[in-house]
Amino acid sequence: MYEGRLDGPLRAPALLVAFDGWVSAGAAGTTTLDHIAGDTEPAILFDSDRLYDYRVNRPTLDFVDGIMRHLVWPGAAIRIVRTDERDLLLLSGAEPNWGWRAFSEAAAEIAVEAGVVQHVSLGGIPWAAPHTRPTVVVTTASRPDLVSHGPNFPEGLLRVPASAVSVVERAVSERGIPTVAFWARVPHYVAGIYYPAVVDLVERVSRHLGIGVALGPLVDAAAEQRRQLDTAVNEQPTVATMVEQMEKMFDASDSAPSGEELAAEIERYLRERSGDD
Repeated sequence: MYEGRLDGPLRAPALLVAFDGWVSAGAAGTTTLDHIAGDTEPAILFDSDRLYDYRVNRPTLDFVDGIMRHLVWPGAAIRIVRTDERDLLLLSGAEPNWGWRAFSEAAAEIAVEAGVVQHVSLGGIPWAAPHTRPTVVVTTASRPDLVSHGPNFPEGLLRVPASAVSVVERAVSERGIPTVAFWARVPHYVAGIYYPAVVDLVERVSRHLGIGVALGPLVDAAAEQRRQLDTAVNEQPTVATMVEQMEKMFDASDSAPSGEELAAEIERYLRERSGDD
């Protein structure tokens, strides 16, 4: 299932998990882990042939001057980051297409062998949220005392399509390791990385695990993205009106109506400007 090893001993290690796919709106979770990892190389590589349908997650092929040069396969890996306070195991990559049970069991066994004492899942939820308001982060966990009972507390039954990150989390929690998941609500109409959500998740992970992670260029990236979105919205009166409606709903109850109309308007706007810079 995997190759490589974790060189120990590790200090109060925590396992952080995020995958591209469902649920990874705005690439919030994976970008958070990439920021924390920096240029750290993988310590453990999972067997891609056992996890991926290459017609769904196709490898990337680079040509240089017409010559085939580099082939990159989709995969999942664990990187080790040693902070001043403790050690982190970062599991990320493309969400597997196959073998979720075996994969989650393998990840959980690695966590046990490494002596992991905390687990954190990260992701982004596509939401009818205005980009002009702070990012809302919803918490779920393996124990009631680990869930924050604030205004965004997910009360009652919530049945959703499961993600691989949650399947891994469940396997880890079944080994007696406390788990928490942080889900950032990402505006429906934002394509690519949503940096405000990444900033919030980095700060949330830092507080939860008691570690220091510098935000670095993320703050400037979030500010620049805000300026770009403001410009795009303000140039489309219909979109601006819908964002204002979302803002009112957010300010009133931290909730908002469906973002399908807004997403369609933004997509149309981007198509019309596709030839511009």
